[in-house]
This record gives sequence, structure tokens and C-alpha cells, in this order.
Amino acid sequence: MTYSLTPRNEGNLPAVSAPPLIRLDAYVAEDGSTVVNGHLLEMGGTRPPNEAILDAIAMFARTLRAPVAATVIDRTVLQVARLRVYPDGSSRTIADEEDLPPGLERTAAEEAAFPPLARVERITQHAQRGELHAASVLASALREHLTLRRGAEDELALEARAIEAYLAYLRGDYMLSTVLALTVARIRCRTDLSRAAPEVARATAAWQRLLDEGQVATRGQELLHMWEHLSAEGYLREPAHQAMAQAVRTRLARGDRSVPAPAAVPALTVGEGPAAPEDEPLRPTRRGLRRFTRRPGRSAE
Repeated sequence: MTYSLTPRNEGNLPAVSAPPLIRLDAYVAEDGSTVVNGHLLEMGGTRPPNEAILDAIAMFARTLRAPVAATVIDRTVLQVARLRVYPDGSSRTIADEEDLPPGLERTAAEEAAFPPLARVERITQHAQRGELHAASVLASALREHLTLRRGAEDELALEARAIEAYLAYLRGDYMLSTVLALTVARIRCRTDLSRAAPEVARATAAWQRLLDEGQVATRGQELLHMWEHLSAEGYLREPAHQAMAQAVRTRLARGDRSVPAPAAVPALTVGEGPAAPEDEPLRPTRRGLRRFTRRPGRSAE
């Protein structure tokens, strides 16, 4: 069976002169959809995602003529795997403490080789063609890796989460859209109130489509708490936002469900990983993880 990077062209490859061991990234969604460096892999038959990922990363290693580092977020098993892949197709997994040293300089080098904004453009292209599933998987991959590298409060990670929330709304998954948008709004309310109202509005728009009364009450109370906080701080200025705040009050009053306001969420430390309250934690890698370990000569050409 074959697969290919989408789209497949020389622009997908790193420059041969790129610094060695720039860390690549891969992502496996809950449904098995697989992304490498912001490109969705098209896999035929029943090819396992781990094999497709190793083949794709080995292609980069051959291009660079040097070992390649990679971080794989696999949502099917809730795990982060750290890899070394070599030009001969062999690979091994390593422990977190063996990974490339963190730091702004390395993050900048990795993102210069594979710019997040170029990935956003690709997500937009898929969405414009009506390929909402592909766009959503790419957005999830971008958000997860940015959050892992930079922290949930990072500006790029927040933007990726907001894009993911919007795509969930377009797909009609209003629960997921509400959860994602509420996380963005929650962080904005904690870090930058001047930019919070539009995010609370987006979360409210998704919440208004919810049908489950328990979720309506729980999420609605958090939204109301945010709107009241914005009002108290003088940031509830737009008539449209005032109308949305009133709509939340009215719906909660009509449902007559009393749910305590959520406790304040503690501030996050940049770089600590997927720490947004709604994100399921990922287990760290183990040395010798079998599904990502290969002997020389095993990569597909």
C-alpha cells in the first residue's frame, strides 16, 4: 500500500542546509488520521499510522543525510513519543530526558523550517474546499504541538485552538466547539481582558447551539461569570456582546438550573505542555517503544 504527503512537492522538504536534528513533528488523531509536519498523510488500505510516520520521517533523514529528531503525539494511545530516525530507515525511541534541549533558539529554528503560519494557510485551503475533516485534523495537530512546545497560553497556540473551535462549529460539533472556545476565552480573561470579549462571544455562539441541558447549565454558568467579569472591568462595551450576555442570563433563568460558578483556573507556565483544563494529558515516551522502533533498511522508498 502507498501513501503520499499532501500536497507532494519539493516545498514539503527541509533545506539540505538546515541544522541537523531539527525536531520534526507528527500527530495521530483519535480516528487514526495522521499528520507529519502539517501535511495530512494519505494512506491506502490498513497501513498503520506508526509505519507511515516512520517512512515519512526517514524521507526527511535521507534528504538531510543526517539523523532526524521527531516528536509524535498519538491521541489513539494518549502518548507523546520522542524519536530518532536515521537515513537508513532505522529508528529508536528515547526518553524525555534524552530529547533535544529545550529553548527559544531551537523552537525558533524548528518553526523557521516549518512555519506555523504556512500550516494555518493549508488548513484554510482545506476548509475553503469543504474538506472540514482534513482541516480539523491539521488544526488539532498544530494546536497540540504548539501547546506542547510553547504552552497553552502562547499566542500561536491560542490562535490554533480558536481555529479548531471554529472548524468544529462548521462541522456541527457544537460541544467540542464550545469546549475549545471556552478554553481560549478562559485564558484571555486571565491574561488579556482587553481581547477577551470576542473570544467569550465565540464561545457563547457555540454554546447557544447545545441541546444537552446539563452542559447548557454548566457551560452557561461559566460564560455568565466571564460576561459579568468583563462588565465589572468595563470591557462589555459592544451592543452585540451585551445582547449575548443577556441571552445567556435568559436561557439559564429559563432552565432554572443552579450550577456554582467555576473556580478560577491557575495560571500556566509556558512550555509545561498541554495544560489547558480540557486537554487530556499525554503519557511520556518510553525507551524502546516497539511500534516506533525499526531496524536498518525497513523504510519504504
